[in-house]
Amino acid sequence: MMSIVDEIDKIKQQLMLKGFKLTPQREVTLRVLLENEQDHLSAEDVFMLVRERFPEIGLATVYRTLELLAELHVVEKMNFGDGVARFDLRSEDHEHMHHHLVCHVCGALKEIKDDWLLELEERLQHEYGFKVTDHRLDFIGTYDSCSRGDCKRKDSKAVS
Repeated sequence: MMSIVDEIDKIKQQLMLKGFKLTPQREVTLRVLLENEQDHLSAEDVFMLVRERFPEIGLATVYRTLELLAELHVVEKMNFGDGVARFDLRSEDHEHMHHHLVCHVCGALKEIKDDWLLELEERLQHEYGFKVTDHRLDFIGTYDSCSRGDCKRKDSKAVS
C-alpha cells in the first residue's frame, strides 16, 4: 500500500501529463480524499474537511477539482440512490472499479475489492465482440442486523 505522499506524487504526475498543475487547493482536496478513502465523501463533505485546513478555499474550487479528478479517472463520481454524488478513489492495483454493498435501511457502504466479473467480461468479448474497459457493480439490499432492527449505523441516512 502506498503512502499518502506517494499517492499524491503519482496523481501529480497524472495531472502534469494532461497539462494540469497540482495547486495547493488540489493537493489539500486530494489529501482529504486519500485520508477518508473508505467514507465515500460527497462534494460538500470534502469541502467542509478541506476548509478546516484551507479556510479561504471556495466550494466552487472544490467542485472543479473533484470534476477534474473524475475526468482524469483518479476518482469515480458515484450515486448510491440517495441523491448525493459521492467521490470514490480508483485503485491502481485493480483494472476496474471496485464494487459495493449498499444497505437501503442504514445506508452503510462496504467495498468489495475482488473482481468477480472477469469471466463475464471474457464471455462478452467472445460472444458479442464487446471489450469491457470498465465496470462497477453495486449490490443494494439489507444487512441481517438491519432486518432484525438492530442496525449498527442508525445515525446514517437511509439509501432508498
